[in-house]
Amino acid sequence: MLPRLARAHRRVLLPTARALSTATAATATVSAPAPLSAAELEALLRHDHYSTATRRFHSLLPLLSNPSLLLASAFLLRRRSHPSAPPTEPPPLPTTTAATAAPPSPSSHLRLIIPSRLKGRPLPLPTLPLRLAIISAASALDAVFSPRAATFAYRARHAAIRYLRSIPNATWFFRVAIPRQPFGPRHARHLLDAISAFELGGSELSRGLPQESELTGVLLNIFFDPVDREVMAIREEVHNKNPRVKDESVLHTPVRVYAVRYLDQMMVVTTGSKMLMLEVRDRILTVLEKDLAVKVDSFGSSVHSAVSEKMEFLGMEFQAVPPSVLHPPMSEKAKRARKMYLKRKAAEAQELKNARETRRKKLGLKILNHLFKKVRRGHEFEFDFHIEDEVQQEFKGWAKETVVEYFKSQDHCRYWHRLFTSGDFLSLNRVRDQLPPALVDSYDQLQEALDRFLMPRRGYDMTEDVERLEEEEDERQYEKRIVEDLTELKMRVSAPIELVRKAVKLAGFTNSMGRPRPIKLLLCLDDVDIIKWYAGVGRRWLDFFCCCRNFKMVKIVVSYHLRFSCFLTLAEKHECTKRQAISHYTKDLKVTNEDGVAELYFPAEQEIKMMGDKNLSDPKPVDGALTMILVRLAVDETSHPCLAHFCAGKDTTLYRIRLLQNRLNVDPLNEKKWVQGLSAIHESLNKKCLPLCSMHASDLLLGKITLQDIDCTQFVDVV
Repeated sequence: MLPRLARAHRRVLLPTARALSTATAATATVSAPAPLSAAELEALLRHDHYSTATRRFHSLLPLLSNPSLLLASAFLLRRRSHPSAPPTEPPPLPTTTAATAAPPSPSSHLRLIIPSRLKGRPLPLPTLPLRLAIISAASALDAVFSPRAATFAYRARHAAIRYLRSIPNATWFFRVAIPRQPFGPRHARHLLDAISAFELGGSELSRGLPQESELTGVLLNIFFDPVDREVMAIREEVHNKNPRVKDESVLHTPVRVYAVRYLDQMMVVTTGSKMLMLEVRDRILTVLEKDLAVKVDSFGSSVHSAVSEKMEFLGMEFQAVPPSVLHPPMSEKAKRARKMYLKRKAAEAQELKNARETRRKKLGLKILNHLFKKVRRGHEFEFDFHIEDEVQQEFKGWAKETVVEYFKSQDHCRYWHRLFTSGDFLSLNRVRDQLPPALVDSYDQLQEALDRFLMPRRGYDMTEDVERLEEEEDERQYEKRIVEDLTELKMRVSAPIELVRKAVKLAGFTNSMGRPRPIKLLLCLDDVDIIKWYAGVGRRWLDFFCCCRNFKMVKIVVSYHLRFSCFLTLAEKHECTKRQAISHYTKDLKVTNEDGVAELYFPAEQEIKMMGDKNLSDPKPVDGALTMILVRLAVDETSHPCLAHFCAGKDTTLYRIRLLQNRLNVDPLNEKKWVQGLSAIHESLNKKCLPLCSMHASDLLLGKITLQDIDCTQFVDVV
């Protein structure tokens, strides 16, 4: 591995001390470079690294030592590793004192983390200068490739899930099952030699684990570009053969092929027949196996019915169901409950209105009584301001409200209609002939207005009309629902609740009976750190499964199992009962900071109830937070700086990393003993010690940052 990295180091221009250090006395006169934006990077690539004759980009490796691009990468890395810090000054670039005397060697930019297990594989990790070069390479390649990438090649997991959820009338689908296999330097050889090798078909990609690289996503998009082109050709062929019928009176569902790819995971859906799906699958697998030399599991890539079977993809389950399953009609009990609720709300509104009118009348009577007494005693009122217009407008508004409210009553309308229409001698023809026509017309208009506004309809007629309209609306909704169920299918996204429960049991939140239990490894932490760790795991789960149909089941897991496991852990630490812990920290797990202010880290019960599919971000899965526990060491040594990228904190605390697979002595690749789809941090980081400041320790426990935001090459050796 090291000789190959040495050759790559000669080709890739790594940032030197002059490029990465801050301004010194010798370079004080040189102006500091400005970070490149995305538009400026694209313009630089078009101007200096693009050939109009061949229509290709060239000479991208020298771009990696561009100071502006490196500074932009440093800004990106600092923003990601400082989520709780306000954006103030630009990040100070790292300094390398050893590089000023001699050129840097490959070993100075790469660290091999040796695992504690003898048979374990070492993990090569880049140092900060090499990390910046990798991020710069990823930015440059992304700017080159993103304009020509396929529309179904998503970079965000939740964006891909939302697109799958919008696919209509799915009948058949299949998932490209790629078994775990090493990924060799085929399309991006110059860049792959400078990073650690990764594997296809695994579950460690884009999960915030330290063994990931920023180049992985871009390289996978470039590697799978031939597959994307083949899928685009298939979709165009199917679209041309099956045009959409323009006649709106005809119910027609055109045959379509939909595809979603996220990194090395791909799912294809069609609204056509099974034979069409088999043909599409064979063409895609041919490109993968022959052109890209990728091993594909034929059994795992078999075609399944979208209606009768579930498909696991991106950690969630997909199935095509009728629309009434996603949006079921209200039951009779729910309708009665809603009517009672609306009636109660109307009564409360009427009570508030009556109370407001009562207070208004009492205030008016007090004012009039006071003015009347003053006038009787001979007092004169002199004002420097005039409020006649305001008072007139206010009383006019009250009068209008009173009249409108008065004539809402049918009894009042019937009474006044009878008074106005009784004894109408102008309806006699012999009298009308003797009167002027203008007077007769005015009288007729008055009668029409009286009949229109004051003649009430009978109560039972209005009730019958309302009931008839409600029945007709119910019939229309029923007919629409039946037609939609017979002609349409919607994609349902569900969380694998059995896998979630298995993960909860594997991590030690519950016992063999499924009841909450304490985690004794957390007893050495402070109370606030224990709550933060539970809060980080819970919020990761809630954010990741927020778009699922059975999100309520995940809420129960977080609100009950995780919450009461935290209570039991705190009770075990302080040697008290669970009831005493709940009374001290309350149900919402509130803690008091140094200033005496109550802080809330774990999501409250009311907050969990109100959560839904409104978060449009792309959260990280729970894997990194669930499988790692930070154990605080009882060491008074505080001379080590914080290992978070671009953090200048000196007041640090030592933490030891404890991984779940090492504590349980379980191989994560063994799906019988491990949770399917749950990735794990590399075993070489187990029992490694890292100093962190209070802010970054809190962010790591809460799941705001991951080990990717920590310089894992500078671990502290503690016996």
